[in-house]
Amino acid sequence: MTTPPGIADIHSAAARLSGLIVETPLIESPELNNRFGARILFKPETLQRTGSFKFRGAYNKLSSLSAEERARGVVAFSSGNHAQGVAAAAAMFGVKAVIAMPTDAPAMKVGNVRKMGAEVITFDRVRDDRTAVVRSYVENGMVLVPPYDDPAIIAGQGTIGLELMRQARALGVSLDAVVVPCGGGGLSSGISIAVKDASPGTAVWVVEPEHFDDTRRSLIKGARVSNAPGHTSICDALLVAEPGAITFEINRRNLAGAIAVSDSAVTQAMRDAMACLKLVVEPGGCVGLAALSSGEIDLAGKCIAVVLSGGNVDLSTYAEIIAAG
Repeated sequence: MTTPPGIADIHSAAARLSGLIVETPLIESPELNNRFGARILFKPETLQRTGSFKFRGAYNKLSSLSAEERARGVVAFSSGNHAQGVAAAAAMFGVKAVIAMPTDAPAMKVGNVRKMGAEVITFDRVRDDRTAVVRSYVENGMVLVPPYDDPAIIAGQGTIGLELMRQARALGVSLDAVVVPCGGGGLSSGISIAVKDASPGTAVWVVEPEHFDDTRRSLIKGARVSNAPGHTSICDALLVAEPGAITFEINRRNLAGAIAVSDSAVTQAMRDAMACLKLVVEPGGCVGLAALSSGEIDLAGKCIAVVLSGGNVDLSTYAEIIAAG
């Protein structure tokens, strides 16, 4: 298996990204602190370039390619946030990008990818194998930029962990736990490396949608397991079949556990983020906040960091969710 990244790789990624990314702040809400009986510090990657954390890993991956590899162009598959990250990074390098996106991807995400100059090809999320959709492009020489199971991608996402631990120290607080959304595990594995390096006693929890809790079940079994077909969720950014091979090995060592949350809990969390934090957070980006109400994390008197991983949601969908409250 490919060698997983270490803390030195994350520091190298931070150097490459310096001046190109938004160092998103840690923010808090007195109302949410009172509700949960804890100090909750939110890391809003909704404010990041392209509206999610994904630009970090995508740019780090493209910067690691040789000039000859970049000249061949890049190809990726994504429901939207990784697609936007790759499209943005490719535009900065002047590289051709082809992105395979599911037909049910939010229109905002598809439109943003096209605005950044990438070519979009579509596939059916249920029927089609996304790796097969891009195979011909790879066989013709384009470089695959995976959404999560790649050392450079993981290292780029891990820069969030460097930032939030540094920011917590600047506030004079010690984090008891960090809560992170989880799809394939690139975000959580990268963050966990940085968090555990800075503070081994800080627990790292991941959160997944119900019926897409492959990491939770994999941790219980001690080996990767897949999700059963036939389920849906509003958390489009987190709908993967199983954890990545590299990401799971890192997460198995570093995570305190994983929590599955319902769509109804996620929509309530989106309303809370709007009302208390004044932030637009997409469903998959809000699962960490939703997990605070699960009772599975010891919150009483603790200091907890929650990553809000993205804010790319169609306005009509967002309006319906907010109005339903």
